[in-house]
Amino acid sequence: MEMPHLAISPEEQSLGHCFGCGELNPIGLHLKPIYDGDKVSAVFTPEPNHQGWHNVTHGGIIYTVLDEITAYMVLCAGFSVGVTAKSAIRFRKPAATHEALLATAWPTKVTSRLIEVSGRLTTSDGSVVAEVESSFIPGGRCPRAFLWDMDGVIIDSGAPHYQSWREAFAARGASYTEAQFKSFFGTRDDFIINTVLGAVPHEEVEAIADDKERRYRELIRGKAQVFAGVMPLLRAMKKGGFRIALGTSAPMANVEAVASQLGLNEYFDAVVCGEDVKEGKPSPEIYLLAAARLGAEPAQCVVFEDSPHGVEAAKRGGMKCVAVTNSHPAESLRRADRVVTTMEDMDLVQLIRWI
Repeated sequence: MEMPHLAISPEEQSLGHCFGCGELNPIGLHLKPIYDGDKVSAVFTPEPNHQGWHNVTHGGIIYTVLDEITAYMVLCAGFSVGVTAKSAIRFRKPAATHEALLATAWPTKVTSRLIEVSGRLTTSDGSVVAEVESSFIPGGRCPRAFLWDMDGVIIDSGAPHYQSWREAFAARGASYTEAQFKSFFGTRDDFIINTVLGAVPHEEVEAIADDKERRYRELIRGKAQVFAGVMPLLRAMKKGGFRIALGTSAPMANVEAVASQLGLNEYFDAVVCGEDVKEGKPSPEIYLLAAARLGAEPAQCVVFEDSPHGVEAAKRGGMKCVAVTNSHPAESLRRADRVVTTMEDMDLVQLIRWI
């Protein structure tokens, strides 16, 4: 079997008017699928205009819901598009209108030529309304890539960073306020040091930065904390075969200290740190280099950031940006394409639909 010809390339397709999930379709079902890394699910409440017999949901609508949810497994498996090749549904019981139904789907076999998916529709008490077994022909791999900042996005590291900076500056007779720390968080050490102390010889800058980062690693040893929602999203991306990179202003020693504690190495296909570039954020150099190492075009990339400098870097690089308010208020992140209060508010399906 081969992928049938589609008039529009996968990169140009929009889900906005999809009958199953399109938010722009006035007569659509408006399903909102989510993906937990293992299965896709969505809640659907049939309305009177979805009925066949009086107050009984039409079988065609039930199948449409299941076809939509199972098809999303193709996208979550990292493919740009997929079409139904074969599908068999078994109806177990009638579904009344106005009664919420839960649709779930999970893959049973994934190859580059065929993806097999099982699906189920149940009532609130767990009774099975219908089950489906479907096969999809996938298109090419999705070209999208995801670039992650580390501090303030993946790990909650503000407090140890602030303490280590205060100690480093105090040892040289300078103060460092919380307002300064928040303003500079996410930028490179040399920029912070020269801004706070004025023009400092290069050797002194390196000595201060080394002292500060050594102290930081002492403070986080065995105590690194991942923000909620990060690991499920990373696992889903990795499982789907999406390209993932880390782009951080931190030195590689910090990256290694954090990654070894939290088991992050398996998720990133490339790592770019402050030592790899001449310019720190808000220069786009870090993210452009990360995209290049992944073999991705900037327009194909989504950056996850928490600071205005990081958001600016992503936008200057021609990339989309999701900003999380872990370190800065939403108002200061307004240049981002989307702002969330926690990474729990973002999942792979949303990213697929959005980009």
